[in-house]
Amino acid sequence: MTPVDKDFFGSDAYAPAEIARRVSSVGVAKARLALLPLVMLGVLAGAFIGLGSMLSVIVKADASLGFAASQLVAGLVFSLGLLLVVVAGAELFTGNNLLAMAWADGRIGSLDVLRNWVVVCLANFAGAAGLALIVYLSGHTAMASGEIGRTVVRIALAKQDLSWQEAFFRGVLCNVLVCMAVWMAMAGRSVADKAVAVIFPVTAFVAAGFEHSIANMYLMPLAMLVQQGGAGPEALVTVGGMARNLAIVIAGNLVGGSLLVALVYHVIYRERPAAAEASRSRPGDTRA
Repeated sequence: MTPVDKDFFGSDAYAPAEIARRVSSVGVAKARLALLPLVMLGVLAGAFIGLGSMLSVIVKADASLGFAASQLVAGLVFSLGLLLVVVAGAELFTGNNLLAMAWADGRIGSLDVLRNWVVVCLANFAGAAGLALIVYLSGHTAMASGEIGRTVVRIALAKQDLSWQEAFFRGVLCNVLVCMAVWMAMAGRSVADKAVAVIFPVTAFVAAGFEHSIANMYLMPLAMLVQQGGAGPEALVTVGGMARNLAIVIAGNLVGGSLLVALVYHVIYRERPAAAEASRSRPGDTRA
C-alpha cells in the first residue's frame, strides 16, 4: 500500500505531540470565531448532548436490565452526543476547556478564552433546554406508560441532592474523560477513528455516574417540565437546585478539562519559542 493510500483510508493516527499542536491550533481558531457562528454552533452542541441524554434515559427506564448493563448501555448510547459534536461540528463548553492549551502556549489571551467559554456555555444551555422543551411537547416522556418521564425526574432529583464535593469531583472526573475523548479524536484521520476514540471514554463517565454540565442542562429543565405535567415523585426539581448543581459541576468540569488535561499536556509537549514559531508558520488544520 502506498503512503497516499494509507492516508486515504485513515489507517494511521497522529502522534501525541502532533495532537498537542493540533489542539492548540484548533483552540486559536475557536477563540477567533465570530459571535454568530459561535452561538449557533453552541446551540447545536447543547442539542446534540441532549439527544445523547435522551437515549440514555430510555435505557435507564428499563427496569429489566441489571445495574451494570444499564449503566454501560446508557453510556454507550450517550456517546451519540459527543460523536455529533466531533464529527458534525459544534462548540461544546466541556470540550472547549482544551482552549487552555492555546492560552498556555501564549497564542490566545485570557479574554479570548473567557469569551469563548461564557458564550458557548450559555449557548449550550439554550440548545439543551430548547431540546428539552421540544422533547416534552413531542410526548416522548409519556412513553412506557410515563416511565420515561418518571426516570428523568428521578435522575434530576439525584443530581440536585448531590453534596457540593460529590458534584464537584464527579464534574472533574467527567471532563477528564470527555476531554481525553476529544483529544484522542484529534488523532483520527477518519470518522471511524474518531468514533472509536469517543465511545469508550464517554461510556466510562456515564457508567461511573460522573457529572456533565451540558447533559444536566437538558435533564433538569426536562424534569421540571415533566413535574408541571403531574408526573414524577412528590419531591421537586427546582430552578435553585438546578442552578446550584450547574455552578458546582461547571467548576468541576473546568478543573478536569483545563487543568488535568490541557495544562498537563501543555507541560509535557510545550514547544520552545523557535519551534513554536516554526509550527505556527505552517498551515494548520482547524477543524473541530
